[in-house]
Amino acid sequence: MVDEIPIHNTTQQLIEQTRARREAVAQVEQLMSQARGKAHDVDNTIEVTVDALGKLVDLWLAPTAASWGAPRLGELIVEVAEIAHTEAVQDSYNKVALALGDDMTLMIEQISGQRAPARRDDDDPGITVEEFQRRREERLARQAPQPARREPVQEEDDDLYSFDPASLRSDR
Repeated sequence: MVDEIPIHNTTQQLIEQTRARREAVAQVEQLMSQARGKAHDVDNTIEVTVDALGKLVDLWLAPTAASWGAPRLGELIVEVAEIAHTEAVQDSYNKVALALGDDMTLMIEQISGQRAPARRDDDDPGITVEEFQRRREERLARQAPQPARREPVQEEDDDLYSFDPASLRSDR
């Protein structure tokens, strides 16, 4: 059974909304082409930039990247490019959501069969606040207590306002 939702807009308002959405949908391809994702490896020897369609936009290799050897370097470039692509896809969904709204973006996800990376089931949600606090407390407990610092005694000569410019000689 389909739920009936009353329409509170006039026909003219509905037509204007439809035209605005059609113009926004026409911008989707442009928005997706502007989306970029950038990633690098842990050692900062490789940096890859791709667009939302997976097109390589930029590849930077540090001189030390050659030490990985050709097979491993190729694998590493592909791994980093995949991470950059995921970031670019999310960037494109973010841009489309700003132009079309969340409902239309969700519909695009459903039609394409590709969920936004931030909504994927395999996306790492990070750690909970409780886990963060637990780790923080463990880290603080392992640290040795710092000895109390003594405040330096300020001598009279160290006082900024007691400086006498007349004490400077101009013949030096």
